[in-house]
Amino acid sequence: MAGRVAGKKAFITGGAQGLGAAMARKLAAEGAKVSVADVNLEGAQAVAAEINAAHGAGTAFAFPLDVTKEDQWIFALEEADEAMGGISVLVNNAGISRGGDIESLSLDDWKLVMSVNVDSVFLGTKHALKYMRQHQPGSIVNISSIAGLIAAHNSPSYNASKAAVWLLSKGIALHCAKQGLDIRSNSIHPTFIDTPILDPLRQRFGKAEAEAKLGRQVPLGHIGEPEDIANACLYLASDESKFMTGAELKLDGGISAM
Repeated sequence: MAGRVAGKKAFITGGAQGLGAAMARKLAAEGAKVSVADVNLEGAQAVAAEINAAHGAGTAFAFPLDVTKEDQWIFALEEADEAMGGISVLVNNAGISRGGDIESLSLDDWKLVMSVNVDSVFLGTKHALKYMRQHQPGSIVNISSIAGLIAAHNSPSYNASKAAVWLLSKGIALHCAKQGLDIRSNSIHPTFIDTPILDPLRQRFGKAEAEAKLGRQVPLGHIGEPEDIANACLYLASDESKFMTGAELKLDGGISAM
């Protein structure tokens, strides 16, 4: 039985761990070829090797990519297009966070978060559309955050960057529609998910207490799992979501409903 994304060719940033790795595994399991891109090439290669062991050689490929560097985007996309025989899905997942309120956050940290979280979506989409035009229907999946819709007192750079990803996703959707392209663009907005981004909190409070502390902020009472986001990515990457563009999926355990 063919998978839900059989024949799709996906390029995924931040694929060496966390959400990126989970999405790469899920898409590959459902029939797609995947290119795992990350500044941590060794980690990306390990994920690709795991996928190939499970689904056959030539299913996954790994590429080095600093998502803030335009020349690296151009090179990685060209290589991925050649390796997979095209690109039809772009998953802009790479992201970071830096703590500090508006008075204590440094300008350097502000610029770094905006560069990794927002410039990457701009650069990735700008240069991937050249290839995606040739392999329609296509889908752009941008990983934003519930923090892009709901603010906090101590995370201005993360809030602002993820809000930018949210609205940029809509602008990309309208651009593609205006161009007459069958390429959709949507954003996913998770809350706390069990990934390495929570490690600083785990180190501070211990794993159990940190996750319990976060879970108490979620109406469902617990943090999410990478699989939850991978499932949403699968839906958006597939033709099942062919009439969905310029929209957002909130996977927040009910936080935004409060």
